[in-house]
Amino acid sequence: MSDDLSERRARMLLTAWSEPGDEYLVAAVDQQGASTVVDAVLSGTSRLRRAAAMRVRIGEGSRRVDALVAPIEDRADRCGARFVVPGDAEWPTQLDDLLTRAPLGLWVAGAAHLRRLAAFSLAMVGARASTPYGEGVARAMASDLSTEQWSVISGGAFGIDAAAHRGALDARGATVCILAGGVDIPYPRAHETLIARIREQGLLVSETPLGGAPMRQRFLTRNRVIAALARGTVVVEAALRSGSGTTAREAHALGRAVMAVPGPVTSPQSAGCHALIRDIGAHLVTGSRDVLRHIDPAAVTPDDDWPADAMGPREARVLDAVPVRRPVPLARIARTAGLVESDVLAALGVLEAEGLIERMEAGWRRGSRASAGPPRTMGG
Repeated sequence: MSDDLSERRARMLLTAWSEPGDEYLVAAVDQQGASTVVDAVLSGTSRLRRAAAMRVRIGEGSRRVDALVAPIEDRADRCGARFVVPGDAEWPTQLDDLLTRAPLGLWVAGAAHLRRLAAFSLAMVGARASTPYGEGVARAMASDLSTEQWSVISGGAFGIDAAAHRGALDARGATVCILAGGVDIPYPRAHETLIARIREQGLLVSETPLGGAPMRQRFLTRNRVIAALARGTVVVEAALRSGSGTTAREAHALGRAVMAVPGPVTSPQSAGCHALIRDIGAHLVTGSRDVLRHIDPAAVTPDDDWPADAMGPREARVLDAVPVRRPVPLARIARTAGLVESDVLAALGVLEAEGLIERMEAGWRRGSRASAGPPRTMGG
């Protein structure tokens, strides 16, 4: 092998020659280094069980490393993708929790920084054959979490995935789409516009090489990356046997927070959520406040835990609609609270007087109370 082939380029080749989730290959790379493994495959001396299959993928053309790497790098340049590997500043170290199931590297497209987005991220997954109820919950929850500066991770599929991405985009937040195919091939094709918006506002990520097709097995192996990358996973709707349930169980095995949204007991789309709550102790959540209590307790101020009867119902609804970190304008609060702007303005005045919110140039956000006690009873 030529001396100029770095470990990065060796991992790039191995990713192109293998399937995601090959534990034997990852173990060999950990023990020997990627360049050594590539040398052995090219020379025909590799003892990897899938070495013969790799040589089939390489083909009968040139076995020169430069010739093998060049078309991959050229394609990356054309589509604006980059290859991120362990040790890079952009590599999310939480993926290392997967041990020999960790990706050899990730293809990334988009201007955002993967490690920074993943540091405060939540996975939101669910059924493709979703209901309007599930899609509404996912979109609203993702929007609220984005307002609180959490990145939303999902898989770009129809149904709940798409609703979660759209909710984050609604709030002008960051969202990450983990694809089963190459980041240069939008899938599903009907989501080409949505995936383009995600790339512009967040990131497209895949361990499948550029140009790779989204095959069934790649969807299954992709789920472990979603589970490991995020701080927690929320399942909004899922059948009893589903990829979303697999993602949740992967997250549970990794020690991540797992949450599920309940639904009607007669709904097949919610049966998987109920099973997660029953079988692995997934936290039952009904909104972004519940989610934050499990993944970011510091973001849920004591104000959230005061009894609702300590304030008027109008003020309680408005307070619940005001985010902790990022100020939002009046129209956004009114939409979230489901109230007309005149009522919201009146409630904001009461809440501001109590020190529960503060007004800033960009709008309102939660405030710090001068005293630790609950608010005085407020008029509605």
